[in-house]
Amino acid sequence: MFQTNPRSVGTDPRYNPRVTRPSKAPKPPKTVAFQGEKGAFSQVAVQQLLGDEVTVVPCQRFEEVFRALSEGKVDAAVIPIENTLHGSVHENYDHLLNFDLPIIGETHVRISHSLIACPGVSFKKIKKVYSHPVALNQCQKFFAANPQFEQVSFYDTAGSVKMIMEQNLPDAGAIASSVAAGIYGAKILKRGIEDDRENFTRFFLLNRPGQPLPPTDAKAWKTSLVFTTRNTPGSLFRALSTFALRDLSLAKIESRPLRGKPWEYLFYLDFLGRVDDPVSQKALGHLAELADLLRVLGSYPKGT
Repeated sequence: MFQTNPRSVGTDPRYNPRVTRPSKAPKPPKTVAFQGEKGAFSQVAVQQLLGDEVTVVPCQRFEEVFRALSEGKVDAAVIPIENTLHGSVHENYDHLLNFDLPIIGETHVRISHSLIACPGVSFKKIKKVYSHPVALNQCQKFFAANPQFEQVSFYDTAGSVKMIMEQNLPDAGAIASSVAAGIYGAKILKRGIEDDRENFTRFFLLNRPGQPLPPTDAKAWKTSLVFTTRNTPGSLFRALSTFALRDLSLAKIESRPLRGKPWEYLFYLDFLGRVDDPVSQKALGHLAELADLLRVLGSYPKGT
């Protein structure tokens, strides 16, 4: 699962565009898994990454998304990895470690919430508002201005729209994306009810091992990896200095508990650079000499 030999870092053809880049474009994915119901913000991310022609495959849990791709039931998968207000999706960091599914793309989706109801239901008739707890929490100014609404937690934003439509609830609303309203034939009563307009979620596009990277003219690239170091003074500093010494910018670093070793950690890191670039190769080779475990999770065009 992990690469520990400095000479082997980056030579795995899954992560080396010089080896995997085909002479013609690979076939685009036809089916894409994501967590949630149709109309979820993850589906918006799928559309941004792959267009409207793909068939989306909703899954109830994140692990199901990873398994669907790992077992070949779908061609690709899209998962959220971090939000600008609520931070990282830690469960998906763990899944990236446990499943051998390389990251091949990323995108950022602005999270804009709408109050949605069944056709014929007016704003004044609503008594309860359903949505995912995170979405409810992101609309607290709206609820403060409308204390008559009871907030009811639900498993999914788009799923809450689907539920009120299926049950034809005459006194309930849901908070979700405008896309969800269109999919389920619901009515948008109020748009942009989120507290913070600078609310974005970053999503990863995943592929199966051994698949070629798609051709791209992107000039800015990111590489994601995970590593561990010994719990000794200065070990993390020395690990990070392998990038600083080569003027490679770190975009993010995240720590997660290392199971079976209390108070020791895995470090997930994103740096700006492509894995097959000579400078990146030297940094990864140097890191491999210092790290107990090292694995490249993917190299992909930097999202906007």
